[in-house]
Amino acid sequence: MKTEDKSKSGCPVRSVLNGIGDKWSILVIDILGSIGTMRFNEISKSLGDISQKMLTVTLRSLEADGLIFRNIYAEIPPHVEYGLTSLGDDLLPHISSLINWSKQNMEVIKVNRELFRRSHCAKARA
Repeated sequence: MKTEDKSKSGCPVRSVLNGIGDKWSILVIDILGSIGTMRFNEISKSLGDISQKMLTVTLRSLEADGLIFRNIYAEIPPHVEYGLTSLGDDLLPHISSLINWSKQNMEVIKVNRELFRRSHCAKARA
């Protein structure tokens, strides 16, 4: 994910989609919407294969857009929790619909990709 200022894009829709359209942002929003407030390591374990750096960048970006909040508790060791804001809650049904659509159409898309790959490889050999 690019760390540049998303507001530099001339298109407001592109600006918003750049912030939420990547793989990790969608999954973080979905997990926080399903489970609720979580700590960094809980989010990381739920996602599985995300690096700490990528999760940090994703959480900061979502926080900057106002989709998630970060609460820091003055404890030793520090206790930090993340959750969805009302704006994130408003986005959640749309993310859930996209995830459900993806699950329903995953097999068809896999077949289409394989057909495309075979067709493209055959053309390249000709």
